[in-house]
Amino acid sequence: MNAEPGEFLSLLTDEEVAALRAAGRRRRWDRGTTVITEGDTYEWVLVLLEGRVKVSSHTSSGNEVVLAVRGPGGLIGEQSAIDGSPRSATVTTLEPVTGLVVRDFVSFLEAHGRVAVLLMKLVSERLRDSDRKRIEYGAFDTTGRVATRLLELADRYGEQTTSGLRVALPLSQDELAGWTGSSREAVSKALRTLRDRGLIETGRRRVTIHDVEGLRARAR
Repeated sequence: MNAEPGEFLSLLTDEEVAALRAAGRRRRWDRGTTVITEGDTYEWVLVLLEGRVKVSSHTSSGNEVVLAVRGPGGLIGEQSAIDGSPRSATVTTLEPVTGLVVRDFVSFLEAHGRVAVLLMKLVSERLRDSDRKRIEYGAFDTTGRVATRLLELADRYGEQTTSGLRVALPLSQDELAGWTGSSREAVSKALRTLRDRGLIETGRRRVTIHDVEGLRARAR
């Protein structure tokens, strides 16, 4: 299991990881499975071991808003586990996922004070990231927001090839639209614009970035 840098599991020592595994139960979900539903009152947390999920919510008009994409090492559901509030978002698998379900996460934190402090820092980083995205929505056009999200995915999942930085895109255009606060039509137009400029090449659930610096400039 290779936790993504900066994700919860990557911050723990080997002894802390072993204690967490002992406190949880390993489970597996197929692609497209709803793991957590917004409004549920279950208080367990999920630590991702393999695969990626999307965290999303729906507006009153029924539109899906993608809040985040989490990969190996990510921690899901910690807020409800800590404060007992209903789930604030739905979590759906983007590919086959293996995870560790921990039911009494608060007891684990009480027994491992260093991990509790690390979690506070992680939650703070997520709040800052949420603030940055809100600023993007007001400051960037759709193409800029799409470029920013592609760069984020490339940084996390990109694989260097002879033709460029290849990203196995876990999101459909509808989901990418929900992640950028745009319509599917606007996202399709943005991708076409980036292709026409020679910055990217798109395929089925994949993007190859030919000019990272050019894409970064467009994102700004």
